[in-house]
Amino acid sequence: MKLLTLFSMLAFGSLAIPRQDDELAKSIERGKMVYSENCITCHMGTGEGVTATFPPLAKSDYLMQTPENAIRAVKFGLMGKITVNKVDYDNMMPNPGLDDAEVADVLNYIMNSWGNSSEKKMITKKMVEEVKEKK
Repeated sequence: MKLLTLFSMLAFGSLAIPRQDDELAKSIERGKMVYSENCITCHMGTGEGVTATFPPLAKSDYLMQTPENAIRAVKFGLMGKITVNKVDYDNMMPNPGLDDAEVADVLNYIMNSWGNSSEKKMITKKMVEEVKEKK
């Protein structure tokens, strides 16, 4: 009987406490919508971008190695030269006007799509709030 009670407590307790995997999955789903509404025109449906014009997001070393720069780019826009997968891009990405939660969601989607893996690390709204625009 004690074993059954313990099992019930563990089972119901795990349902009541949201797991990060669940939160990440929800964020990715929301981010997919944000991506389709704001990013797909330039970066394409599979994140491959447009050679020499819009950098790829798929298997992107820029995004995966420097998440703070990725947050800053999505939050504030980007102007000037960047190098992605050893290719230089010098264009402008306007500020998409997303709120901090949308920035986190779209980055979670991008960082877990098209060959990218965040290894279950989640970009949070708080992380986005902490990133400041470089002057």
